[in-house]
Amino acid sequence: MQAEWSEDDYLRLTDHTRRLLEFRDGHIEVVPMPTDEHQRIVLFLYRTLYAFLATRTDGIVLVAPLRLRLRTGRYREPDLLVLLSAKDKRRGNQFWTGADLVLEVVSPDDPQRDLVDKRQEYAAAGIPEYWIVDPAAERISVLCLQGGSYGEHGVFSRGMEATSRLLAGFRVAVAAVLDAE
Repeated sequence: MQAEWSEDDYLRLTDHTRRLLEFRDGHIEVVPMPTDEHQRIVLFLYRTLYAFLATRTDGIVLVAPLRLRLRTGRYREPDLLVLLSAKDKRRGNQFWTGADLVLEVVSPDDPQRDLVDKRQEYAAAGIPEYWIVDPAAERISVLCLQGGSYGEHGVFSRGMEATSRLLAGFRVAVAAVLDAE
């Protein structure tokens, strides 16, 4: 039997625990700790996006754990979150209430969470672009919001460069991402 939690309980708990937790409609979901490979990929993409944004916009990119409130009762902690303006009103200290781009590295414990569940949740929250890095499949899927769901901007594999529709001119070699040190 799962206990029913409030958003305030979740916020207090995540402020005081060293576990990665996400809040989903009254239930706390314990998510796995990142692996070395996961962290290398996330940090490589963080550095790449940071450098890109620093020369073109006043945007901001941050890494998990940082709560993203998708709607009342639903929080996620994407691996990377991007806002095109650091002054965006959706940017809060305790949590963000939206993002322009989110990125997830597929977790091997439950790939459906990143490939299906979060895809639906981020689309419902109106996030314009969702990147899914899947190390096992050696590909990066870039999804763009079309109406209320995501369509594929592209699925990129080794030997290709992943691009963004939202960030004109941004490109990254898939092999460099997957082989990040």
